[in-house]
Amino acid sequence: MGIDYFVGIDGISLFLVLLTTLFGPIVILASWTIGARVKEYLFFMLVLETGMLGAFVALDLFLFYVFWEVMLIPMYFLIGVWGGPRRVYAALKFVLFTMSGSLLMLVAIIYLAARNFQVTQVLTFDLLQIYHLHLPYDEQMWLFLAFALSFAIKVPLFPFHTWLPDAHVEAPTAGSVILAGILLKMGTYGFLRFAIPLFPEATLAAAPVVSALAVIGIVYGALVAMMQADLKKLVAYSSVSHLGFVMLGLFVLNLQGVEGALYHMLNHGLSTGGLFLIVGMIYERRHSRMIEDFGGLWKQLPVFSACFLVVTLSSIGLPGLNGFVGEFLILLGAFKTFPFGAAVAATGVFLGAIYMLWMFRRVVFGPLDRPENQRLKDVDLREMAILAPILALIFFMGVYPKPFLSRMKASVELVIQRVESKQEALPLVLEGRNNGVTRADGN
Repeated sequence: MGIDYFVGIDGISLFLVLLTTLFGPIVILASWTIGARVKEYLFFMLVLETGMLGAFVALDLFLFYVFWEVMLIPMYFLIGVWGGPRRVYAALKFVLFTMSGSLLMLVAIIYLAARNFQVTQVLTFDLLQIYHLHLPYDEQMWLFLAFALSFAIKVPLFPFHTWLPDAHVEAPTAGSVILAGILLKMGTYGFLRFAIPLFPEATLAAAPVVSALAVIGIVYGALVAMMQADLKKLVAYSSVSHLGFVMLGLFVLNLQGVEGALYHMLNHGLSTGGLFLIVGMIYERRHSRMIEDFGGLWKQLPVFSACFLVVTLSSIGLPGLNGFVGEFLILLGAFKTFPFGAAVAATGVFLGAIYMLWMFRRVVFGPLDRPENQRLKDVDLREMAILAPILALIFFMGVYPKPFLSRMKASVELVIQRVESKQEALPLVLEGRNNGVTRADGN
């Protein structure tokens, strides 16, 4: 049938695989308080990790689709069985949104294999072979839209984000950490690995629209996050803003932007995953996520508060921490290609600092006047073991990004070169299309 178990790692997938394997033991340690159906819970966690790793290393389109769908099943049960009061609604919404895009992607994958068979007489889903397939602009655009819808929902790119807050709020702590830390990267990774290099002319045509949606998502996510009274919802909407930066970096289509986007995928996984762990730890103690229920925690929980501060500063992109490097590279690349959008996106950094520091101040500073907060205990050894690797990477990636960026560079350059090779031809393609002319080479 032309379907092969073809897997591999390059500079694009390497660190995402490592991030996935890092979060595996972390989320299991963070699930210490799970008391119901523990075996089933751990089973679904391991199946989910298998699906995520498979999706990152798959170089066969059909194999990628299989792993993409495998991830849905355990995540549905993790939210639907071990989640909050509205867990069934959140789990169904997550699955329906994701599957609605996935079906179109499956049709596009089958179409690509069939078109490749027409040209080569070889039935294959091998991504490296299909990279060589030359498609007319119209076909590229329809196929790009099929892939892009599936990936945009997973990111989630504005306006496909509405499933995310519900899923985060209702998921158990480990589910939120995996969702923010790894699963959302499936969408941005999908664009970089599949949609952009497979359909370069369609990518160039769609780039202004996607970049504009990314900028809207940056500002919208930040503004809505400012209005939240629930810690989990605030962090969830911050993800919409942060991943807007990633999408902007991908679609400015230059080295700084795309490298920054790939680096920021890792940064977002660490900082937002860390924030969900912090929120989970305080929820286990206080059984509340409402910001107004806290205050003065630095006096009672100094180590917890110090960890909370580092992760918060990472999320807002403080120089010297990991978040700054990715955002700086993205904005640098965006100013070259899309200066107005970059200027608007830069306000998202400012807004992010406002809502994150406001949240931190309300939770950690002020009077310790609630009796429930006066009985809270600081982090224990297990919780420090959970947070320590995340904190270490936040500092290391902030002061020494070179080992990461140098390994990403060659793979990112190949994607950019593939798109740039079509850049000069695109105006001719569009002009010919408008005049009813088809190019001889089929591009």
